Amino acid sequence: MASLLRLQGLAPALNVPRHRCFLSPLRLASAATAPLARRISTAASTNAPEPPTSEPNLESGLYLVATPIGNLEDITLRALRVLKCANVILSEDTRHSGKLLQHYNIKTPLLSFHKFNERKREPSILRRLHEGEAVALISDAGTPGISDPGMELARLCAAEKIPVVPIPGPSAAIAALSASGLPSNEFTFVGFLPKHARSRRDRLEISAREAATQIFYVPPHGIHQFLVDAASSFGDSRSCVIAREITKLHEEVVKLVTEATSAKKKDNEVDSIFPLIKARGGVHVTASFQKPSIILNAVKE
Repeated sequence: MASLLRLQGLAPALNVPRHRCFLSPLRLASAATAPLARRISTAASTNAPEPPTSEPNLESGLYLVATPIGNLEDITLRALRVLKCANVILSEDTRHSGKLLQHYNIKTPLLSFHKFNERKREPSILRRLHEGEAVALISDAGTPGISDPGMELARLCAAEKIPVVPIPGPSAAIAALSASGLPSNEFTFVGFLPKHARSRRDRLEISAREAATQIFYVPPHGIHQFLVDAASSFGDSRSCVIAREITKLHEEVVKLVTEATSAKKKDNEVDSIFPLIKARGGVHVTASFQKPSIILNAVKE
């Protein structure tokens, strides 16, 4: 009976305090490695639970938080913690991001930050950062700053010695490449091509001369023109890989051939942005869109 009473007295001391905003690796390591014997000894002598430590705030800086590209489960625990603890979340589309925050019961205020207002917002955001706030930046999907708003803000923060902290996670381009079956030891991320026809063809000519796998982002209304331009730059009879609905219920990876593809492809067959991947030895495309369709070519097999 005496042994049982002693164990009961020690039990509260072994409870692990919860840290809602516990992000610092150094602090985390310190708390985790505190000598257990010392804590047990203290609890035994006082017969009282160890006082909980204070919950540290998120350190000031710009946090680039990657968010799911389709499946809401594809978000890290660290990303959720940052979004909960930040003073404000910069969002490309507050209505779209609001669904993610609501799903995870995150109450942090949202502030719109997109290509049409980012230059106007930057001075006030920098001021808040200099005043010690923690600012999280998210895009509609994937990693912010990669063909999405945030690149210039990150550059300005770096120039003003403001910490820029990446919170890694989903990226449509990398997810597409990993599932494509194409060479991934060397690749070039091109992103969106220029809108002007001549500039677009010039950029494709540069990619056609490279041996590394090429990754493009192409909006649905530009797919047909992309295939026509790519066939002209890369040549005929290119194999084509389409990754459809990445991370979603109807995800597919399909291999096709170019000429038949461009003849049958219509602009209205898809309705969301997807990445295209092309590599030497076979055209390689990846995509994420709502309706099935036939796509691209790149290098002769």
